[in-house]
Amino acid sequence: MDENYLAEIEERVERATPGPWESYVEGRDHTSGDSFIMTGREDLYLSSYGPARVEDQDFIAHARQDIPALINEVKRLNALTRQR
Repeated sequence: MDENYLAEIEERVERATPGPWESYVEGRDHTSGDSFIMTGREDLYLSSYGPARVEDQDFIAHARQDIPALINEVKRLNALTRQR
């Protein structure tokens, strides 16, 4: 992964609503209402002509935390390889 691509990913992360985001699935996390992703500002509701798959919703919500962690790990590993 080159530095430009990593910078593009990091820029998208920085422009997104700050985390953490949490996935709330009706029947799993609460008993009434719709499934949604809580971002701290506005709730996100997913629809593709019906409810989103739970696995997709969980992936999207966790990506807000996972991607910054992965960016930091890539940077750490890149710094280690440059030191050699």
